[in-house]
Amino acid sequence: MTRTGVRGLPRHAALLVVVLAVLAGTAACTTAGGPGEPAATGGAAGVPAGLREAARATEAAGSARVESATTIGSTISLSAEGVLGWADGVTGTLTLTCTGGTMAGTLRRLGSTTMQARYLPDAYYARMGDAFAAQTGGRHWVRYAYDDLDSLAGGSGAQLGDQMRNSTPDRSLRLLLASGDVRRVGTERVRGERTTHYSGTVEAGDTAVTGQTVDVWIDERDLLVKKVEKGRTASGELIQTAYYGDYGAERPPASDTRDFADLVRAGEGKGA
Repeated sequence: MTRTGVRGLPRHAALLVVVLAVLAGTAACTTAGGPGEPAATGGAAGVPAGLREAARATEAAGSARVESATTIGSTISLSAEGVLGWADGVTGTLTLTCTGGTMAGTLRRLGSTTMQARYLPDAYYARMGDAFAAQTGGRHWVRYAYDDLDSLAGGSGAQLGDQMRNSTPDRSLRLLLASGDVRRVGTERVRGERTTHYSGTVEAGDTAVTGQTVDVWIDERDLLVKKVEKGRTASGELIQTAYYGDYGAERPPASDTRDFADLVRAGEGKGA
């Protein structure tokens, strides 16, 4: 058995799962301050007031349904869908699907290019495929305690842990505000909703991303409904598009839900 705990898999495979979680958490290359930090104002009088209101409203909402798509050159294409909460640390469940790129081969060796990610305040859990479980005593889940991530890859592992804990939509708005380089583009419709579009550039900090831009679309309730991040990495251009909805309500999508009362009525009709 290798140091990853799975025969035949390189050590970096375990770190790859964490990288996917960071990307899927819809903060591909942006992180802000720690929990409880007040919203940044950028120190510039010209920062749009609407964006400051959006940061506060989005933080207060506490949770949202998320859909995202991320690509990094030819290295990876990744989609994610589920619910994230941030009222008390990052919580939630996402389904991650690697749709292309060279990383897909490593995931196939782990047993599947689709996995479930569960975020809790102290750790991240990844459900792997049956091929993985066959080499771990039948266990499908891998637990990554944030405090232990630095043991995976030194300082970069610790950085991934920090990013994961800050991977919430309000953090992206705070970072954009803090940059001081943001402008109001205009009004546009996103999935039928009237929104205000803002665009700016941000400092990537310690991440290996340069030329980073962030575009956000805010609805009439001051909530973030769409975000596009772009930047350059050593592996190619990074592009991430994320959509947010159902703020404050961690419920399944209406298109995939039946009411119990409807099922009862349908059953009574069949029995009549």
